[in-house]
Amino acid sequence: MDDVKIGEILVPGSADERSREEDVRRKFWRTAKKAARQVPFMEDVIAGYYCALDRETPPRVRGILLAALAYFVLPLDMVPDFLAGFGFTDDMAVLAAALGAVRSHITPAHRLAAKRALEDAE
Repeated sequence: MDDVKIGEILVPGSADERSREEDVRRKFWRTAKKAARQVPFMEDVIAGYYCALDRETPPRVRGILLAALAYFVLPLDMVPDFLAGFGFTDDMAVLAAALGAVRSHITPAHRLAAKRALEDAE
Protein backbone atom coordinates (compact mmCIF):
# COMPACT_ATOMS: atom_id res chain seq x y z
CA MET A 1 0.00 0.00 0.00
CA ASP A 2 1.48 3.35 -0.91
CA ASP A 3 1.86 6.34 1.41
CA VAL A 4 -0.93 8.27 -0.35
CA LYS A 5 -3.49 5.53 0.32
CA ILE A 6 -2.39 5.21 3.96
CA GLY A 7 -2.74 8.98 4.36
CA GLU A 8 -6.28 8.86 2.95
CA ILE A 9 -7.28 6.11 5.36
CA LEU A 10 -5.89 7.92 8.39
CA VAL A 11 -7.25 11.37 7.57
CA PRO A 12 -9.70 12.48 10.27
CA GLY A 13 -13.19 12.70 8.80
CA SER A 14 -12.39 10.08 6.16
CA ALA A 15 -15.12 7.82 4.82
CA ASP A 16 -13.85 5.04 7.09
CA GLU A 17 -14.21 7.24 10.19
CA ARG A 18 -17.68 8.42 9.13
CA SER A 19 -18.77 4.81 8.63
CA ARG A 20 -17.37 3.88 12.04
CA GLU A 21 -19.22 6.80 13.63
CA GLU A 22 -22.49 5.71 12.01
CA ASP A 23 -22.03 2.15 13.31
CA VAL A 24 -21.30 3.44 16.81
CA ARG A 25 -24.30 5.81 16.79
CA ARG A 26 -26.63 3.07 15.56
CA LYS A 27 -25.53 0.28 17.90
CA PHE A 28 -24.10 1.92 21.02
CA TRP A 29 -27.12 2.08 23.34
CA ARG A 30 -28.29 -1.46 22.60
CA THR A 31 -24.81 -2.82 23.37
CA ALA A 32 -24.38 -0.57 26.41
CA LYS A 33 -27.60 -1.92 27.93
CA LYS A 34 -26.41 -5.51 27.46
CA ALA A 35 -22.96 -4.76 28.90
CA ALA A 36 -23.99 -2.44 31.75
CA ARG A 37 -23.69 -5.08 34.47
CA GLN A 38 -20.43 -6.50 33.15
CA VAL A 39 -18.53 -3.26 32.50
CA PRO A 40 -17.74 -1.62 35.86
CA PHE A 41 -16.77 1.71 34.28
CA MET A 42 -19.83 2.15 32.08
CA GLU A 43 -20.19 5.83 33.03
CA ASP A 44 -16.70 6.43 31.60
CA VAL A 45 -17.61 4.50 28.44
CA ILE A 46 -20.72 6.64 27.95
CA ALA A 47 -18.72 9.83 28.61
CA GLY A 48 -16.27 8.59 25.97
CA TYR A 49 -19.21 8.09 23.60
CA TYR A 50 -20.30 11.70 24.07
CA CYS A 51 -16.70 12.88 23.68
CA ALA A 52 -16.34 10.92 20.41
CA LEU A 53 -19.47 12.52 18.97
CA ASP A 54 -18.51 16.04 20.08
CA ARG A 55 -17.25 18.01 17.07
CA GLU A 56 -15.06 20.08 19.42
CA THR A 57 -13.04 16.98 20.29
CA PRO A 58 -9.72 16.83 18.39
CA PRO A 59 -9.86 14.47 15.37
CA ARG A 60 -7.15 12.15 16.73
CA VAL A 61 -9.06 11.70 19.99
CA ARG A 62 -12.34 11.14 18.13
CA GLY A 63 -10.61 8.52 15.99
CA ILE A 64 -9.27 6.62 19.01
CA LEU A 65 -12.62 6.66 20.76
CA LEU A 66 -14.62 5.74 17.66
CA ALA A 67 -12.32 2.79 16.96
CA ALA A 68 -12.67 1.50 20.54
CA LEU A 69 -16.43 2.08 20.59
CA ALA A 70 -16.80 0.37 17.21
CA TYR A 71 -15.00 -2.67 18.63
CA PHE A 72 -17.40 -2.54 21.59
CA VAL A 73 -20.55 -2.48 19.46
CA LEU A 74 -19.50 -5.02 16.82
CA PRO A 75 -20.82 -8.48 17.69
CA LEU A 76 -17.82 -10.36 16.28
CA ASP A 77 -14.55 -9.81 18.07
CA MET A 78 -11.81 -11.77 19.85
CA VAL A 79 -14.19 -13.04 22.56
CA PRO A 80 -17.82 -13.19 21.40
CA ASP A 81 -20.04 -10.96 23.54
CA PHE A 82 -22.63 -13.67 24.14
CA LEU A 83 -20.27 -15.76 26.31
CA ALA A 84 -21.53 -15.28 29.86
CA GLY A 85 -18.93 -13.76 32.13
CA PHE A 86 -16.27 -13.50 29.42
CA GLY A 87 -17.97 -11.81 26.50
CA PHE A 88 -17.06 -8.24 27.30
CA THR A 89 -13.58 -8.80 28.76
CA ASP A 90 -11.76 -7.97 25.54
CA ASP A 91 -14.08 -5.02 24.96
CA MET A 92 -13.29 -3.72 28.45
CA ALA A 93 -9.56 -3.95 27.78
CA VAL A 94 -9.85 -2.01 24.52
CA LEU A 95 -12.15 0.60 26.06
CA ALA A 96 -9.97 1.04 29.15
CA ALA A 97 -6.88 1.58 27.00
CA ALA A 98 -8.64 4.08 24.74
CA LEU A 99 -10.21 5.98 27.64
CA GLY A 100 -6.87 6.10 29.43
CA ALA A 101 -5.19 7.52 26.34
CA VAL A 102 -7.71 10.34 25.91
CA ARG A 103 -8.93 10.92 29.46
CA SER A 104 -7.91 14.59 29.47
CA HIS A 105 -10.24 15.29 26.54
CA ILE A 106 -13.36 13.98 28.28
CA THR A 107 -14.94 17.14 29.64
CA PRO A 108 -17.21 17.70 32.64
CA ALA A 109 -20.06 18.17 30.12
CA HIS A 110 -19.41 14.70 28.66
CA ARG A 111 -19.37 13.23 32.17
CA LEU A 112 -22.58 15.00 33.15
CA ALA A 113 -24.32 13.75 30.00
CA ALA A 114 -23.17 10.21 30.82
CA LYS A 115 -24.42 10.46 34.39
CA ARG A 116 -27.81 11.71 33.20
CA ALA A 117 -28.04 8.95 30.59
CA LEU A 118 -27.41 6.32 33.26
CA GLU A 119 -29.97 7.89 35.59
CA ASP A 120 -32.55 7.94 32.79
CA ALA A 121 -31.88 4.25 32.06
CA GLU A 122 -32.66 3.20 35.64
